[in-house]
Amino acid sequence: MNHLTEKIESLKEMLSAAHKAVVVTHTNPDGDAIGSSLAWSHILQHSFGLEVSCIIPNRYPGFLSWQPHISEVLIDKDTPEEVARVVGEADIIFCLDFNLIDRLENLAEAIKANTTAKRVLIDHHLNPPAEFDLAFSHPELCSTAYVVYTIVEDLVGTDALDTDAATNLYVGIMTDTGNFSFSSLTPDLFRAVAVLVEKGINISAINTSVYNTFTEDRVRLLGHSLCNKMTLVDHGKAAYISLTEREMRKFNFQLGDSEGFVNYPLTIVGVKISAMFLATRKFIRVSLRSRGETDVNIFARRYFGGGGHKNAAGGKSFVSMAQTVEYFERVVKEYLAEGGKGE
Repeated sequence: MNHLTEKIESLKEMLSAAHKAVVVTHTNPDGDAIGSSLAWSHILQHSFGLEVSCIIPNRYPGFLSWQPHISEVLIDKDTPEEVARVVGEADIIFCLDFNLIDRLENLAEAIKANTTAKRVLIDHHLNPPAEFDLAFSHPELCSTAYVVYTIVEDLVGTDALDTDAATNLYVGIMTDTGNFSFSSLTPDLFRAVAVLVEKGINISAINTSVYNTFTEDRVRLLGHSLCNKMTLVDHGKAAYISLTEREMRKFNFQLGDSEGFVNYPLTIVGVKISAMFLATRKFIRVSLRSRGETDVNIFARRYFGGGGHKNAAGGKSFVSMAQTVEYFERVVKEYLAEGGKGE
């Protein structure tokens, strides 16, 4: 029996003993977080008959609001007492698209308070801690949605996926691969996508719903970011965009409005690393992207207390915006001088 088969058998045993399940994902959930969580909730409910609650710490961006069954999601920030009750009653808690429970802010306390529930990780980020009873951790895969797909395939078979669940999974895969333009694009991934298409998903409608439903304010914010706030450093090898709270208010910023902005500087010939600095009340959120062999996971861990993947990572800065960009300009030169691989 191979290692994956052993894990699948362990999961079956856990599910057979459970009655109430919670599926939780990370703060500021993106397409992969929402898509994988909704699809996995569907499988738990319809294939195993569990009472399932899908929970997110705070509200999702508007371009994901159309997804099937998203109205059933509980938002901790809106209904903390109900969420605490549901988490406290759970027999099994699934953590999707993140691997550090402490990063769930207030929701982390509710999860830690339930000391009897089994905790299962389903994720594709690097360096998971040993705080789970069972972990499906696959950094080599493109998205958590694809990890969910592979588990479903081995656990109950893809016949368990209907059009809604397939749509959720496709959104997760599509958004976390940059519409199939990033790394980890394997033949098996496209075979999985073919199965999702066979389930009746509407790729054209999904693309339109995710990428072509922005407000005028969001488009103008993008123009401002590229025209007025994009800065190239180190002879064009790196670039960054910074947005203050005042600038975001000027463009009526809504959650998710800056999604994808960090990718635009990478379209410039010669840029190896792109950064986005987004001011919040407590800290500056740092998003990092890179091309080729330049590793922003190591960069994020070393300089911004974060991490992620080789070509997509993030972190935080707890100093002013001016200090943050000054620091970035200095350390990115050092990092690229090393070869951009942390060597």
